[in-house]
Amino acid sequence: MAKPPPITNRVRDLREQAGGMSQAALADAIGVTRQTVIAIEQGRYSPSLESAFRISRVFGVGIEEVFGWQDGVRRAPPD
Repeated sequence: MAKPPPITNRVRDLREQAGGMSQAALADAIGVTRQTVIAIEQGRYSPSLESAFRISRVFGVGIEEVFGWQDGVRRAPPD
């Protein structure tokens, strides 16, 4: 089983706060399939940067209010 990406998200919460927006409606709004939205919400897929910005704009919030970086991820040392 593949390790999930280190990116967390609040997409499901934001959909619910937006009056129960459906996964299909969000998918249509950002130009992806419903299956892609499901995979993003479940943390099995990290969206492209373009999709991440589109999601944040649909909900009227900053990108960092939608997506986060999970601590404990090893980073490359600075040059």
